[in-house]
Amino acid sequence: MSVRHTIFQFTRRPFVRNVLAVAGGTAVAQGITMAFSPIVTRLYGPEAYGIQGVFMSVAGILGTVAAMNYPIAIVLPKSEAEAFGLARLSIYIGIGMSMLAAALLFLYGSELLDLLNAGKIAAFIYLIPVFMLVSVVNRVASQWLIRKKAFALTARIAIWQALLINSAKAGLGFAYPAAIALIVMNILNGLLGTAMALFGWRMSRAIQPVAAKVLDPPSNAWTLAKNHRDFPLYRTPQELLNTFSHSLPVMMLATCFGPSKVGFFSIASGVLALPAGLIGTSVMQVFYPRINEAIHRGEDAKGLIVKATLGLALSGALPFLVVIAAGPMLFGLVFGAEWETAGVYAQWLSLWLFFQYINKPAVSAIPALGLQRGLLVYELFSTGTKVLALYLGYVVFKSDVAAIALFSGFGVVAYAWLILWVIVHSGKPLLKSIADTV
Repeated sequence: MSVRHTIFQFTRRPFVRNVLAVAGGTAVAQGITMAFSPIVTRLYGPEAYGIQGVFMSVAGILGTVAAMNYPIAIVLPKSEAEAFGLARLSIYIGIGMSMLAAALLFLYGSELLDLLNAGKIAAFIYLIPVFMLVSVVNRVASQWLIRKKAFALTARIAIWQALLINSAKAGLGFAYPAAIALIVMNILNGLLGTAMALFGWRMSRAIQPVAAKVLDPPSNAWTLAKNHRDFPLYRTPQELLNTFSHSLPVMMLATCFGPSKVGFFSIASGVLALPAGLIGTSVMQVFYPRINEAIHRGEDAKGLIVKATLGLALSGALPFLVVIAAGPMLFGLVFGAEWETAGVYAQWLSLWLFFQYINKPAVSAIPALGLQRGLLVYELFSTGTKVLALYLGYVVFKSDVAAIALFSGFGVVAYAWLILWVIVHSGKPLLKSIADTV
């Protein structure tokens, strides 16, 4: 009874309840997508999916940075007018960046695609600016819901998006199973998420009283851009570096060891990242407004970060330990004996991904603590050490497993340092100095 009572009380906590709401919605959405996958993949085939993958690899990164990461700042201000001003600023920048991208693609589209080895998407090149703008608007809507702590609404949106978009993909696949259909569905997915977020926010009784405050005159756009300039100056290049560093193993394995090793890595990292991303991303969405609120109120930010980090460590220790102990056997059993090497990769990657999993509270606190310049410096050193690790694995040890092991080991050290750095800098004296400079 005591254990059951303890679990019940734990799940009744607002933070845990919100995490479970977001994670539950994400899990159901992923389940829907997986259920449709056998149908959709058979309808469209590998070539259509390959072209979609190339398109998303180019447009996805551009969409992420199209608003120079100003949408992330929407959660931070105390003032509703300032938050609304940041949302508007983000959309303005997104429009400008999308128009700039359209002009560059019109003038130099073929050359740019050749440079990126993405000539297969030449027929869909002008959908890239459209995707960028839709991504910006969708990100603004998502950050607004995070600011409003509308986590139940976020979960419902994820489920309905997965159901409607996958149904549309399947239905369209019977009539026109082409790559353009998949690409358009990705764009419509962002529009659908934005529309549902706006409709749900306006219809929610809990949030309606706040809407009137948004009508207050927002701050000047230039002033907002200047006050939150750390997002374009530091967070945007940091995200680009982070994306590059995550693609390093694939690039190295493909160049040095062949496509089969890329397959092993893709399976290993994909399987491990799925459950870790499910909980970790949910924690980030819930913890970001919570830590920001704590800093505004002068609460113990350091204690919150430590507790959340330890909670994630306890929740993730057993699954990751199982993979570390029996990775090759598990992968061989589930995927077949030829995939045991992927299990060896998974053993080493588990160490790295475990620390990536538990660093979510620290990463969530960085914007609120004003540490984004330090995060960029960290990312530079982290990416550099990962390049060094892969180089040593290939040149010195001439082993793909050694390269993955070194990559993971360097990543563990980097993530551990990041967590400790944020915790050390989350003390009240620092918070006061930040407040004085804003």
